[in-house]
Amino acid sequence: MQAHDVLSIGEIANRVGLSVSAIRFYEARGLIIAHRSSGQQRRFQRVDIRRLSFIKIAQQLGLSLDEIKAQLDRLPQGRPPNARDWRAISQAIAETLDTKIQALTKTRNRLDGCIGCGCLSLETCALFNPEDQARKHGAGPRYLMGDDIPTSATD
Repeated sequence: MQAHDVLSIGEIANRVGLSVSAIRFYEARGLIIAHRSSGQQRRFQRVDIRRLSFIKIAQQLGLSLDEIKAQLDRLPQGRPPNARDWRAISQAIAETLDTKIQALTKTRNRLDGCIGCGCLSLETCALFNPEDQARKHGAGPRYLMGDDIPTSATD
């Protein structure tokens, strides 16, 4: 590795717009790998600028750190990722985002119908859960989380 190919933690933090503590956190979670200098200081490859930028953007898109790590684990170690590597990740993220968009749209529409109408009618409420039928699907607000709402109380 050439001297111009590595950055200190402060340099990479400044370059990417993250705090030093955030970079240490990502390193501890295995999202990036630091190399140690002879004085045991963290050194990062220049390619880590892309990885950290990706982490920052992916978090803004609502991806969890586990989802981000799964995508970063697909990238090659020891060489900079190429366009094909990033395209594969982009396609996988697009599918994840499409799923999240569908769930968010469904939730928004249900909230608009319930909160927006003001009727609070248990007969027409899209979120009504007679006899706690939603529990069959698991814990939490199942209908808001994307589960299908039964068409009648007998479903």
